[in-house]
Amino acid sequence: MKIVSRSNIAEYPLFSRGKVRDIFEIDEHTLLIVTTDRMSAFDMVMNEPIPFKGVVLNQITLFWMEMFKDMIENHLITADVDEFPENLIPYRDELEGRSVLVEKARPLPIECIVRGYLAGSGWKDYQKTGQLCGYTLPPGLAESQKLEQPLFTPSTKAETGDHDENITLNEARLRVGSVLTKKAEEISLAIYNQARDYAASKGIIVADTKFEFGEIDGRIKLIDEVLTPDSSRFWPADRYEPGKGQPSFDKQYLRDWLETTGWDKKAPAPALPGEIIEETKNRYLLAYRLLTGKELLQGG
Repeated sequence: MKIVSRSNIAEYPLFSRGKVRDIFEIDEHTLLIVTTDRMSAFDMVMNEPIPFKGVVLNQITLFWMEMFKDMIENHLITADVDEFPENLIPYRDELEGRSVLVEKARPLPIECIVRGYLAGSGWKDYQKTGQLCGYTLPPGLAESQKLEQPLFTPSTKAETGDHDENITLNEARLRVGSVLTKKAEEISLAIYNQARDYAASKGIIVADTKFEFGEIDGRIKLIDEVLTPDSSRFWPADRYEPGKGQPSFDKQYLRDWLETTGWDKKAPAPALPGEIIEETKNRYLLAYRLLTGKELLQGG
């Protein structure tokens, strides 16, 4: 399996290149999404890839999309490279396991975040204001504490290199309209609740996660990545202890290391030591194995 930091496919125009995904336009209705091994943290792409991270993200997304397909339509056409256009045959090693053909959608201009625990920017918000993205919470809550009910807390969708900003439900309604905001909220909470219960049975706490939805022919569909270690906080249930930050299966481990370096979170990013790369890779692989019951790489 090939490590891919950047994909270049001459036969099709580049539609966009994000922090992690390279997207090519197959035709006016179809996109090819290639999930690379690039690692981003604090809205900055690191110089070194995390081996096979993109395969993990892609395969976990496919796993969840299959689970939720009766709850919400998604944009997937196929993940089978044998069904890709013939022009992509020369790129098979690069695309295998980490790419999908999807319907082109019009993304909603908000990130649909669900928080089940008080962590990250939500914890910082609560410490300053006693609120979480416009929701007033009880006083005296601890860091990483489970919320009484999961909360839908949308954010802006920033360009690469910029920061997403938490917004209230009223602000989301102004951006996408009341009907679409309500639908996104209902779907996001329903998916989160089902995923949280499933993950709990595998020893994983899904503390929070981010969904994206898009409109295709007037219908709302689930798009992009779903409940991956990049878009979620996954905590090992057997080590959960409220009142502090939690160990995780996601890139929080890398973020925590970066915080110790004195980096000002501006370019250039610090070089990642080999042991940090290896440990981050292993956490991604472990998340995949626990959620799906499958091994992604022999000996990996």
